[in-house]
Parts: sequence; C-alpha cells; structure tokens
Amino acid sequence: MKKTELSEKDFLNPEQAIELYGLSRRKFYRLLKEKKKNGFTALYGSRRLVIRKEFEKYLDGNPEEREALKNGSRKNKGEA
Repeated sequence: MKKTELSEKDFLNPEQAIELYGLSRRKFYRLLKEKKKNGFTALYGSRRLVIRKEFEKYLDGNPEEREALKNGSRKNKGEA
C-alpha cells in the first residue's frame, strides 16, 4: 500500500494537520473548539477533518493566528 505524503492529502485529521504545519496541539484543538463553523473543517461521521487547502487559505489570511498557533502565544484583540 502506497503511503501518501501529508502535503498531498486533501483531508487531514487534526493530528496530521498539527504535524504538517508544526502547530501547538493545545492551541490547535482550542481553535477547532472555538470556531466550529470555520470553513476549513468537515465532519465525517463523528470525526472532524481539516480541509488542507481551506486551512492554508485561513492561515494565509490570518498570519497572526498562524504565529499564535505555532508558538502558543495568542494576543488578545486589544493588545498591540
């Protein structure tokens, strides 16, 4: 059975997304919980999957969120 590279998959489980993008596990799961209707996830039965291309668009459009997910230091909206 051929193993597909994560960067070639269209759908990722949360652990694969964390591995591929080098994200903080705690912050990523918090993002999924806070933003249930985020446009980059899909439900398959009871499993939540990350739509890779949509998640990349989200990260590109929200560079501060991308940085916060990587290093775990999300700033409040009122902070500079």
